Amino acid sequence: MTMDEGMIQANLVDLEARRIHAASIHWAGGRIVAVAILGPPDETLDYVLPGFVDAHVHVESTMLTPAEFGRVASRHGTVAAVADPHEIANILGTEGIHYMASDARWSPIQIHFGAPACVPATAYETAGAELNAAHIKRLIGDDTTGHLAEVMDFSGVLKRETGVMDKIAVARRFGRTVDGHAPGLRSDAAQCYADAGIDNDHECATRAEAEDKLAAGMWISIREGSAARNFEALHELLDTHPQRIMFCTDDLHPDDLAAGHINVIAARAIAAGHDRFDVLRAACSHPVSHYSLPVGQLRIGDRMDAIRVDHPDRLNVLATWIGGERVAGHGESQQTYRPSPTINRFNARPVTASALEAALPEGDPDNPSLRLRVINCRDGALDTTESRLKPTWKANRPTPDPANDVLMLAVVNRYRVTPPAVAFIHGFGLRDGAIAGSIAHDSHNVIAVGSSAEWVSEALNQVIDMQGGIAAVGAAGSDQLALPVAGLMSNVDGDTMAHRHEALVSLAHALGTPLSAPFMTLSFMALLVIPALKLSDRGLFDGERFEFVSLLTD
Repeated sequence: MTMDEGMIQANLVDLEARRIHAASIHWAGGRIVAVAILGPPDETLDYVLPGFVDAHVHVESTMLTPAEFGRVASRHGTVAAVADPHEIANILGTEGIHYMASDARWSPIQIHFGAPACVPATAYETAGAELNAAHIKRLIGDDTTGHLAEVMDFSGVLKRETGVMDKIAVARRFGRTVDGHAPGLRSDAAQCYADAGIDNDHECATRAEAEDKLAAGMWISIREGSAARNFEALHELLDTHPQRIMFCTDDLHPDDLAAGHINVIAARAIAAGHDRFDVLRAACSHPVSHYSLPVGQLRIGDRMDAIRVDHPDRLNVLATWIGGERVAGHGESQQTYRPSPTINRFNARPVTASALEAALPEGDPDNPSLRLRVINCRDGALDTTESRLKPTWKANRPTPDPANDVLMLAVVNRYRVTPPAVAFIHGFGLRDGAIAGSIAHDSHNVIAVGSSAEWVSEALNQVIDMQGGIAAVGAAGSDQLALPVAGLMSNVDGDTMAHRHEALVSLAHALGTPLSAPFMTLSFMALLVIPALKLSDRGLFDGERFEFVSLLTD
């Protein structure tokens, strides 16, 4: 018997018929050749069902290469993922996308990449590449990608601007799915966005927002990642709109991936009282039909892509088969870790504390009406709000006030040497130190937050010295983790990455931050397409007015 043939006797969870029965499943050449129904469920047998599919993920956010991401995800019963490589695309353009597709060939799971729709994400930041409709046509036409990934420029879509509409038109001519990204879009605006050819959205933070988009004809992916966690707000959609719901992680750090993947979200939904079959269809079947993926669904002629679990409600994964080959079992991969090659673009130079301070505007400390615009971040969210506070001054320039959690935020251009951009942020809670990283959505310049210009400078320079990575420095200690693959990913195994990242998060907590995923939250403080106030390498940006704003205001 070869590795891609075999037989299993188990309770078959038939998601299409919404029933369970004891069955014998035979496969050969990686495909199911026979399914024999043996009778009602047998409580002495385990259960077999189609594998889990992540409906939207940025593999780069796991800090693992595609091959290693797949090896770790397969342990949790994931058999496929729909991925948007726009993180590496913003740095390396099509070269980065082809790198991801090439490395994914070594992954045990299927990774289906989309063509990044917004590179760069906006015109208000410095990225390393630009993709136009001609690039999208080539990427889809040569099967490097299978759909158009998230269209983040929802303002451009609503205005029917030529550049973004041309990209949507390319995907439509190929008959491919178009992913959405429209945080906060409601009512007529949501309908206008959907009418442009957008098929789904994963950015909903409230049930009302999701219902507006569902009414507009879109599918909704319930996101539960490391920084953005929307399950609690959206899971009741499984009762009201079960036919158009999927699950995704979007951005997931390596220690969270090591602990679980879509299996955890599905088990949580069932435990919340939702219909077992509605949940499992969202987790296993809906992404397959929505994206027309070649992922098996336990029917004769399908690929043998399946998992064995102890119970269809608990979903403890006992084995994972992909293409008929058992690739994982009992939480362990049966594939050997394979290091990936490195690729990068990184030209940043060290930054001094005085350069950070000099980037701040001068003001009049005696002006009682002068206020400092401050970004407010919160745990479990990617959006921010704006506060206007009385500044703390140093030599006629605003300065951090860590006692009141008003910290320095800085972004340094990684592509060419330019002055840093500096602002202030509330919510990180660092008392005596700083954290930094070369993961800063979506252009991935170097970003840091800290209690003083000196600590921010030290954290930035540790990342710059590594030519990409994450770092934490302060009174409680210093630690760093190199990310040699585009400054986004490591070329070590997933378990090592999980432990190393967990240690850095622990140090960040020792430095005072209450955030559960401080590096992930930091990485989104430069994402201009999610309001309200963010910082790019070019300055402080109002994501609602879509324009730069001054740091000091009357």
